Amino acid sequence: MENKKLTFHIDNMAYSINVDPKLEMELTKFLSPDRSHTTKELLYAYLCKSQEHFTFKEEVEKISSKLPKLS
Repeated sequence: MENKKLTFHIDNMAYSINVDPKLEMELTKFLSPDRSHTTKELLYAYLCKSQEHFTFKEEVEKISSKLPKLS
C-alpha cells in the first residue's frame, strides 16, 4: 500500500508527513487536516493520544498478568 501525504496546519505553518493510509483515521481523530490549529490544540491532541495509549497499555498489562508464566 502506498503512503499518503497528510498536511497539518499549526499556527499558520504547514507540516506534511507521509503515512500509511491505515493510520490516517487515527492521526486525524483529534487534529483535522482541513483547518489551522493552535499550539494549544496540538498539545491537547497529543495529551488525548497519550491517554489512549496509557489506557491501552494498562489493559494489555492486565490481560498479560492473567496469562500463565512460561519458565
